Amino acid sequence: MKFLIKAIVLLLAAATPAFAETKKGVNLDHFFEPISNFLTGFIFYKVHLFGNDWSLIVCLLISAGLFCTCYMGFINIRGFKHAVRLAKGDYIDDHATGEVSHFGALCSAISGTVGMSNIAGVPIAIMIGGPGAIFWMMFAAFIGMSAKFTECTLATKYRTYKEDGTVKGGPMYYLSQGLAARGMEGLGKFVGKFYAWGLVLGCLGIGNLFQSNQIYNQLKTMCNNEGAIMHLGWLVGLIGAVIVGIVIIGGMKRIASMATRIVPIMVFTYLALVAMVLLLNGSFILPAIKLIIADAFTAKAAGGGIAAAMMIGFQRAAFSNECGLGTAAIAHSAVQTNEPVTEGFVSMIEPFIDTIVVQFATALVVVTTMIAVPEYVNMGLQGMPMSSWAFERHFSFAVYPLTFAAILFGFTCAVSWAYYGLKAFEYIVGEDPKLGLAYNIFYCMVYWSGAMINLKYVVNIADALIFVVCIPNIIGLYIMAPEVKEELNSYLARLKSGQILPTKERNARRNGAPCAMKKAA
Repeated sequence: MKFLIKAIVLLLAAATPAFAETKKGVNLDHFFEPISNFLTGFIFYKVHLFGNDWSLIVCLLISAGLFCTCYMGFINIRGFKHAVRLAKGDYIDDHATGEVSHFGALCSAISGTVGMSNIAGVPIAIMIGGPGAIFWMMFAAFIGMSAKFTECTLATKYRTYKEDGTVKGGPMYYLSQGLAARGMEGLGKFVGKFYAWGLVLGCLGIGNLFQSNQIYNQLKTMCNNEGAIMHLGWLVGLIGAVIVGIVIIGGMKRIASMATRIVPIMVFTYLALVAMVLLLNGSFILPAIKLIIADAFTAKAAGGGIAAAMMIGFQRAAFSNECGLGTAAIAHSAVQTNEPVTEGFVSMIEPFIDTIVVQFATALVVVTTMIAVPEYVNMGLQGMPMSSWAFERHFSFAVYPLTFAAILFGFTCAVSWAYYGLKAFEYIVGEDPKLGLAYNIFYCMVYWSGAMINLKYVVNIADALIFVVCIPNIIGLYIMAPEVKEELNSYLARLKSGQILPTKERNARRNGAPCAMKKAA
């Protein structure tokens, strides 16, 4: 409780200049614009090949997804049914080590991926890369499921434990330990620290600035962009920062407890809204799908043809589902299991829900509206307001449940990313409670500032900061993929032979009850 009081006091003290502002409000664009320009140019350096500009770091992500998909024998297809059974709790081991269930770890990770980018990021991708960018977002998620499988298996295998039994895991651990086991201790230490520093900085964009920024924009939309709310970004950000601080102080168990309750509600609430809109836009759904596919393979995509659509699609997909970045592996590593590969299976559900379900649902709403109302793209809307208008076109009341869903999306995402950032910070400086508190306070202060800057700069900074961490992570995936494949083959062999059984069947056998042998799926 003392930590919480200190956090609130410091946040209020930091907000003092904002309280003294006049009706002009608070705007930090002049500070963030040069940072945005530098980071975007440096991180997303492009080379000109075959008549198009290709971002090297996005190409790195594409290659990693394709490699993991092929090397693991299309595990994203053949392992999906078993992933669902694991998440449902069909293979629970009460004697295994870890902090949370497969479902709890999945919900915690989903709360970090299903955020404001699922609603606000989709129209951004469409406006920059054309409708074809959506096709490449889906393709990125499909191959990204295999990359997620690989990194989450490694994170669970190489996790360590604190004295109190809580888990420490993630790419910084499997990079340092896994490479050291291969005689590359120096490289392991370097890439582990590099990843941790990248994540400490990167989490401030994707899970922090962007979330508070878009929550505030949606609140302004709900108020018709008029009235006192137009000058209260500092207050919206401050309230959100304090609430985030209250949750993250409780650690992974509190985050998982929150996620298992909120994530299903927010996803189903949003998909119910989408279904209502698509019922009314029904005649435009098939043309929208045709446009998305056709635009992905033509030179009509905005900003440079096929390459532009592909780059934007992969960039927005990675920003949302984090495949290849390794970040969600931190949450997955806390799972209660003695079989690391099981969490690899479960983790594949995450990009499926995040991108193939939620983001594609948003895309259909936006693209069907573009076809039904051609002037829609010229209204000057961007991000969250653009998505909101597509819903409000049919239901004037839609802004309220949409705002509710948006707040939940942004809040849960910020909480999960605070946990990721803290774990990376602890890897660098050690487990000092005072330093941990200082980091959490700093994280909350940055969250507060996100409601006071321009969307353009927020998106650019967020993208650039988080994409840095994919470099060391993908190096590790290539080097340690054979180890993951060995774990996978061993697990599947034992599953097929009956050594690994569903919980009910295993318990029945232990109790001596008659039980027909079933082939495990």
